[in-house]
Order: sequence, then structure tokens, then C-alpha cells
Amino acid sequence: MKAIITGASKGIGLAIAQEFAQRGISMILCSRNLSEITQLAQELSQKFGIEAHGVDIDVRQKSDIQRLIDFVQHTWDGVDILVNNAGIFYPGNTTEESEENLPLMIETNLYSAYYLTRGILPLMTPQRKGYIFNMCSIASFMAYPNGGSYSISKFALLGYTKVLRAELKAEGIKVIAVMPGATWSDSWKGVDLPHERLMEASDIATMVGAALDLSDAAVMEEIILRPQLGDL
Repeated sequence: MKAIITGASKGIGLAIAQEFAQRGISMILCSRNLSEITQLAQELSQKFGIEAHGVDIDVRQKSDIQRLIDFVQHTWDGVDILVNNAGIFYPGNTTEESEENLPLMIETNLYSAYYLTRGILPLMTPQRKGYIFNMCSIASFMAYPNGGSYSISKFALLGYTKVLRAELKAEGIKVIAVMPGATWSDSWKGVDLPHERLMEASDIATMVGAALDLSDAAVMEEIILRPQLGDL
């Protein structure tokens, strides 16, 4: 199998890359930091004997997304898995946050998935099978104070995921919304909480991997995970 993962150098994206590597899945890993993502690809390739490539892109830039699509087309004849994981979070209420927050998070959390999916689908649909994982959030269906534009962008991403599921189910492509609650990642870096209060990124990766184990007749449409002690 062959997979593309955006935002793969840290947090949940990194954990998914490690989960896939253990399964022998070839990968194109994406991040804004070329040295980090190249090193990660080399490490996974050497450790697990898989094909792995690192590509530096800023998912807010359509030209970067097109460069990634071109690289995939020149590297592989087909793609089995697309993980739209890249995202950004800035807290704030909609009435008080910077007006730049909304376009920043819409471009990063929604448009990146939209444009990349459109570009990669021609490499998936001829196979009449495959997986698209969109990294949504508990904030995709539950509004909360200080969630602001982040929650708006994640509501939108869940809506896009539902539309895509309806459009692609007859093509054999499984479209899955991943909606984790508080998880140890850069978004929570430095927070003063007991480690066990948040989920591990590997917890989300484990469930993404489990979605691959279902028969062709079944799809895990939504993956919702929360800390055992509840939301923060």
C-alpha cells in the first residue's frame, strides 16, 4: 500500500506515519521543515525497510500542494491512503480574536484537504478502493468558548468529509472523519497538566490503523476519541 500524510513530522501525523511504517506501507510524508521530514523518511525507511519520501510543503499555498501532487504523480502510479492531517490551532473567541485567524485556519485546516484531495483522487479512483482520512476534531461537532475560528474550520472540514463520503462510496473509497479530543501534540506543548490527562498521539494512530483492517464491505465513517476523564 502507498500513503500520503500531511503534517507528518510531529504529533498525530508522526504517530500515524510510525503506525503505517510498522504495517509495511510506503509513504510520502509532508511537512514545512525539509530537514525534519527528510530525516523522518530516512529513519522509517531504514528501520522498517519501506519506501519513504519527505516533501516540504506549506499546505496554505496552492502552488506547494500542486508541487506535491506532481511529485506523487512522478513517483507512483496509484495511491491507497491519503491522510489530510496538517492543521493549525489558535485560541480565541470570534468576537475578540484577530481577524486573520479565520482565513488562516480555513486555508490550513479546510482548503488544504480540499485541494490535495482533488489532486490525488485521479490516482485513487481507477483502483476502486482506498482511504481518505480527514483529521477533524471534537471541535467539529461541539462548540466551546475560546474555540473561535478553529472550531469553524473544523466544522467545515467535517462537512466536507461527509460530502466526500457520499460522493465516493460507490467508487470503493472509504472516507473517514477522525475526531480526537485533547491529545499530546504541539497544540498542547508546555501546558501544565498531568500527562495522563490527555491522550497519546499513538492512540489516534492505532484507531486509524484499525480502520484499515475492516473488510471491503465496512467503513469506519467516524472515529471519535476522548480522554478518559473527559474534554478539557
